[in-house]
Amino acid sequence: MSYLRFEKTVMTNLEESLPREILRTNRSGAYHCTTITDCNTRKYHGLLVMPVPELDNENHVLISSLDETVIQHGVEFNLGVHQYWGYNFSPRGHKYIREFNCDKVPTTIYRVGGVLLKKEKLFEHNEDRILIRYTLLDAHSETTLRLKPYLAFRSVRQFTHENGTASREYSLVDNGIKTCMYAGYPDLYMQLSKENQFVFQPDWYRRFEYSKELERGYEFNEDLYVPGYFEFTIKKGESIVFAAGVKEVKTKGLKKTFTVEADRRTPRDNFYNCLKNSAHQFHNKHGRYHYILAGYPWFKCRARDMFVALPGLTLAINEPQEFESAMGTAKEAIYDFLKGRESKCQIYEIEHPDVLLWAVWAIQQYAASVSRQKAWDLYGKLVSDIMEFLRLNRHQNCFLHENGLMHINGKDKAETWMNSTCMGRPVVPRTGYVVEINALWYNALMFVAGLQREFGNKSNADRLSALAFKSGQSFKDVFVNEYGYLFDYVDGDQPDWSVRPNMVFAAAFEFSPLDLGQKKSIVDYVTKELLTPKGVRSLSPKSFGYNPNYVGPQRERDLAYHQGTAWPWLSGFYFEAYLKIYKRSGLSFVERQMIGYEDEMFSHCIGSLPELFDGNPPFKGRGAVSFAMNVAEILRATKMINDLE
Repeated sequence: MSYLRFEKTVMTNLEESLPREILRTNRSGAYHCTTITDCNTRKYHGLLVMPVPELDNENHVLISSLDETVIQHGVEFNLGVHQYWGYNFSPRGHKYIREFNCDKVPTTIYRVGGVLLKKEKLFEHNEDRILIRYTLLDAHSETTLRLKPYLAFRSVRQFTHENGTASREYSLVDNGIKTCMYAGYPDLYMQLSKENQFVFQPDWYRRFEYSKELERGYEFNEDLYVPGYFEFTIKKGESIVFAAGVKEVKTKGLKKTFTVEADRRTPRDNFYNCLKNSAHQFHNKHGRYHYILAGYPWFKCRARDMFVALPGLTLAINEPQEFESAMGTAKEAIYDFLKGRESKCQIYEIEHPDVLLWAVWAIQQYAASVSRQKAWDLYGKLVSDIMEFLRLNRHQNCFLHENGLMHINGKDKAETWMNSTCMGRPVVPRTGYVVEINALWYNALMFVAGLQREFGNKSNADRLSALAFKSGQSFKDVFVNEYGYLFDYVDGDQPDWSVRPNMVFAAAFEFSPLDLGQKKSIVDYVTKELLTPKGVRSLSPKSFGYNPNYVGPQRERDLAYHQGTAWPWLSGFYFEAYLKIYKRSGLSFVERQMIGYEDEMFSHCIGSLPELFDGNPPFKGRGAVSFAMNVAEILRATKMINDLE
């Protein structure tokens, strides 16, 4: 039996099935995302969504959905399902679904009378092309299948509406057609592995409703264009492949291509393999550039997310070559930043003050996982240059003070990972000495000093070690308070007394200025006030401003984003700190905590982890359907557990 399997009782109940989403990707940025019933509930959903660099740097929905209709004895059974204005569903094809599973590829089984039809979907690995294989498992009489595509040709951040500009022209190609709704877009090729009849029947279907956009306070209606439909007969036991992409394909090879691509997939037959598959979805390769997307469906490559996620997405699943490839792109972007030149790399927010230190931390994980010698050979100069850049105060908003601590200005602009803003101002104005930035700074000083002493220059090592000693003393003086936790930030003589999770980094990193007792006190505070089954809260319920529910329009969600919501990626560092203190005796506790994440494999985006959770029960998943840092840190935690066992 499949691990990710949903039976008819779930599939036919839209309250159960619509909140569950699936995500399929390739390595060039294209994706397919929808609900497990194939009813779109977001403007980001679509059968074929891909970047169109000729237009902009956004993703674009070319095909919104594809309806199947089974025809027997002249009677039509439409298997599609769409939500229209006023929460009306038509057609209601979900009632024909017998089961859905996502073992190697998303597979839906439909039963219509005596007809049993299987539908399987996957992306070609390195092509912007989605393949759908239809197999007639059973039928007692002649069966015809009709496929009707709903086209959008729009950015994921916009909607399309009926208009006179959209082109209705199409051309016949091998077993299909090519069409393009608007100038600037590539031609869309829709082809089948079998001869078929394309019936040109252009029309606009109006007022589709996207319930997730309505929940988030955005526009939520659009119209979609249908150029016509493909129709063909299908015999019992026969498989037919539908292909949609921006390049024409030889249709004779479609069946073989689908089989080869399916065989390459790792079965999602357990928790670990689900996360491993999800990890692969964040890799985005364009020519010589290799990026890590922060999440789906709306995030791009953000520098901090990339460096935090990279060890978990690669090293934790024994793929160091992928780490090296992505870090090669990041290295170019970092040097462009250090030298003040415009970069061709599309890595955003690299100027934030903690980003360079997270890059050093990522390389530190590589050194521990692969070898210190290789880390020095590949990245020794890079980490040394980063430390000199910061030591000499060349960063625009990360300043080394006489006491050895790093100081930032976060009053006017959100500069840390807690980066939500409202009305142009940071919701959490973390400014001055920020706890995780200085924990990162101390850790980086000690790590690079060790590399320099082992492979490089002893005088450089001594200089960094001396600075680390000063920084460590000041860290304890500034952040440790009499209640046993750390201030989140200290601005002048004004500390922030809020109990936040950022202190856990000082207990988790390999090098910390804190003693064992201080680390244990931090872990105990996090356990008592911040830990949930779905992650670590961004603010204690006992602190002023606690706002745990990430719901409502944009302003409401911005105010709650870091004010009590729970974040799974913080759990990776919490588990690391916990296991350093309690060692093997802490394994059973950490393993019990991991159950909360395995439960998420069957909800929200199945097989992955969403961006964040509400901080109060029932801890509902919110935000992006699949988030790189969360997947990465739970994978890294899994490796920690396995290493200890």
